[in-house]
Amino acid sequence: QVRLVESGGGLVQAGDSLRLSCAASGRNFNNYVMGWFRRAPGEGREFVGVTSWSGDAANYADSVKGRFTISRDNAKSTIYLQMVNPKAEDTAVYYCAAAETSVLVFSESLYDYWGRGTRVTVSS
Repeated sequence: QVRLVESGGGLVQAGDSLRLSCAASGRNFNNYVMGWFRRAPGEGREFVGVTSWSGDAANYADSVKGRFTISRDNAKSTIYLQMVNPKAEDTAVYYCAAAETSVLVFSESLYDYWGRGTRVTVSS
């Protein structure tokens, strides 16, 4: 069992930066691929990015590529989502998720554990 708690959301101006955190508790955090997803108002949940066990590999949705970066600190059982130059369309509730696999998976159905989300509002 893995428990995930996101933090760091809030109101940010377009063009500023924001860092989200996701703290994990439970066993074997290093064995989980970790992803970020988001749900904009009135929309379904969409993939944002994913990082490997070690943090040395990652993939991102085209909409955030070059602006968002995922990192992880396995010693702290925490992953991060650094958001640079956010746009109004990045406004959403952001969720982290854990998948017990070695593959960088994009589909939410392949993730085993989810946090409750943290809200990000980007004002223009």
